[in-house]
Amino acid sequence: MFRNFLRTAWRNLLKHKSNTLINIAGLTIGMSVALLIGLWIWNELSFDHYHERYKRIAQAMDVQTFNGNTSTSEAIAIPLADAIRTKYGDDFKHVVLAFPNYTHSLAVGDRRVSAPGTWADPELPEMLTFKMISGEQNALKDASSALISQSLATALFGKEEATNKTITMDNSVVLKVGGVFEDLPENTTFHNTTIFLPWNKALTVLPWLKENTTLWDTRFWKLFVELNEGVDLDKANAKIRNIAKPFIKEGNEEIFLHPMSKWHLYNDFREGKAYGGRLKLVWLFAIIGVFILVLACINFMNLTTARSSIRAKEVGIRKAIGSTRWQLMGQFFGEAILVSVIAFIIAIGVAQLSLSFFNEISHKQVSIPYASPVFWGLTLLVSLVTGLFAGSYPSFYLSAFQPIKVLKGGFAAGPSSALPRKILLVIQFTVSIVLMIGTIIVYRQIQYAKERPIGYQRDGLLTIVMNTPELNSAPYNRLRDELIQTGVVSDIAESSFTTTETIRLDNDYSWKGKDPNVTALIGTVGATHDYGKTIGWHLKEGRDFSRDYPSDSTMIIINEATARLTGMQHPVGESIRFGGRDHMIIGVVKDMITQSPYTHPESTIFYMTYKENNILFIKLRPTGSLQNAIARIEPVFKRFNPGAFEYQFVDEEYARKFDNEVQIGKLAMVFTVLAIFISCLGLFGLASFTAEQRRKEIGVRKVLGASVYNLWGMLLKDFVLLIILSLLIASPLVYLFMYKWLQNYEYRTNISLWIFLATGVGTLAITIATVSYQSIKAATANPKESLKDQ
Repeated sequence: MFRNFLRTAWRNLLKHKSNTLINIAGLTIGMSVALLIGLWIWNELSFDHYHERYKRIAQAMDVQTFNGNTSTSEAIAIPLADAIRTKYGDDFKHVVLAFPNYTHSLAVGDRRVSAPGTWADPELPEMLTFKMISGEQNALKDASSALISQSLATALFGKEEATNKTITMDNSVVLKVGGVFEDLPENTTFHNTTIFLPWNKALTVLPWLKENTTLWDTRFWKLFVELNEGVDLDKANAKIRNIAKPFIKEGNEEIFLHPMSKWHLYNDFREGKAYGGRLKLVWLFAIIGVFILVLACINFMNLTTARSSIRAKEVGIRKAIGSTRWQLMGQFFGEAILVSVIAFIIAIGVAQLSLSFFNEISHKQVSIPYASPVFWGLTLLVSLVTGLFAGSYPSFYLSAFQPIKVLKGGFAAGPSSALPRKILLVIQFTVSIVLMIGTIIVYRQIQYAKERPIGYQRDGLLTIVMNTPELNSAPYNRLRDELIQTGVVSDIAESSFTTTETIRLDNDYSWKGKDPNVTALIGTVGATHDYGKTIGWHLKEGRDFSRDYPSDSTMIIINEATARLTGMQHPVGESIRFGGRDHMIIGVVKDMITQSPYTHPESTIFYMTYKENNILFIKLRPTGSLQNAIARIEPVFKRFNPGAFEYQFVDEEYARKFDNEVQIGKLAMVFTVLAIFISCLGLFGLASFTAEQRRKEIGVRKVLGASVYNLWGMLLKDFVLLIILSLLIASPLVYLFMYKWLQNYEYRTNISLWIFLATGVGTLAITIATVSYQSIKAATANPKESLKDQ
């Protein structure tokens, strides 16, 4: 019987080739999208699972409450590590300090590369269960050794063995390669780190780091822990929650452990608790994947039931000779499953061909795990379920025909029989319209933030990290003069932070009239005289730093946010006390966006210094090409800093702040286009069948004088009304969803009426274009042929 089902199903598919092709095309696209989204979701859900003990690893998070406002940060004070080891050492197998990731210049002979590195306690590689290619996992116990990744070893040493060989870092630190570890996968937190450096070495080569080992009010480092077996995370959190309170002066500070299993998906914090974050994106794309697959199934249902009158006699005859309803349902389910299996086979190939494009727009490195039995089991199950779902309604609908009515010619697919198809079509386009409007709003939010005034000029501005002793000790004025003499540089300056990174916030500030109950969180940025002119900040009041005023070494410039915080109406001439002394304000600059472009600017104080800076800014002249400018300034730098010339353009750094939203927008746009295409495939098939079904009516109307325009409008009217209904249903749904999504941003766009109007017009245009071909073809047909008995 099963073989007979397959044979009959195959014959029916071949008999109606156009419908079959539309169904297979729709299901192929739906399954391809579902497969790619499934791979992406698995990549997200398995983040950091590469580390064998990831369930017991956590990161210490710092929760501070000032003036009723609670903030959560991964930046902690160094003494916290010893405090946890001393008081609660029995609960933790490892307590590891790490220094934030920075790019270092590495040299082996004449070969130089740049690599992101992290200073860390010796236990970190063992805690993260690095897979060693050569050398020892605990190599960081030796303050003169480092661990490097396999790819970095190849870049530095080629095919030679790297272990026990030496490298020179930042032109000053000589390190031995203590071991080479397997490259960490893309879906791990430490993926971008290719060299791990010994913490004890950092204490000797970075004097300022040693000075902070006892300071509880300076938070800039990261702390990772591994719980001992059997230790409950909640109980450990309860123990360490108030460990920092005896050492802080103002506000309220708590510590909690954020488990590695939640680092990636739960990266948004509210009131000191993990609220969500990227997990919402996983749910969003999972829902989109299901919707697109459902759209393809709806096509199958619509096109199959639309041809009910054609298959009615087949059902009547088979019932008359003894076939049961369950046998007929089996036949129709068999056809649906056969189409689904064919579509699944093609979808695997389509997904494989699309992987490089998909990885590019999603910033992933996913691949199809052909060798995994679990993968094949799940995908085949999805294929089977898709076939059963797609064939469910047609099977129940077609197998219910009464043989007596059908064989007597009493069967007619009246208006009521088309109602389910209309409902399904409305569902299809409702989903498509929701995706269209949602994608437009995402792009508007990105553009709104990109066009936000950032308070300085980022075009032609580049930064160089001063991470070598040669560059740190280079005579500033001489370097400045030589760079300007190249003719491509208009100015240079130094600073303690780049303009695109979050500044460190401290609370040891006071001023005249300050409310004693208010704790002020203000960031400080060190800068040279030419800083403001180089970055092109906007002076709102007072003056800039100047070489003409030697006293500027003790003066400060504040931003508008600081003026608002202090309540100073005319800040110039007033003073703010920090660092044990009063500093007079000589100027106020407009707020600069240094952190997220979607949040309010932080209060910031700029002070004069030439000793604490580690960032060099260079402002290029707007004339000439960037390649020529770089070529002319590189030799100057190499005279002062032999080795690699590493730089970043500020506009590129700023653009990275939008990566997450841009990724959402690109993926949503692709999925929206595919959803519309699937919906239009079904619409095209239904229009074709409707035109065929009304062939004789069209012929009669033409004989009676109806014009092509009249006939085109008649066939188009029903579809247009359904699309308008879809728009009316989709609009409030997408408005509520996107309104809630926009609440995640402090700085956000509005939802304009024109978006809905433009989407409605666009959807109607697509509908008219899709249906018109079949409508005009039917309207222009010779009525003589249409009225023939067939």
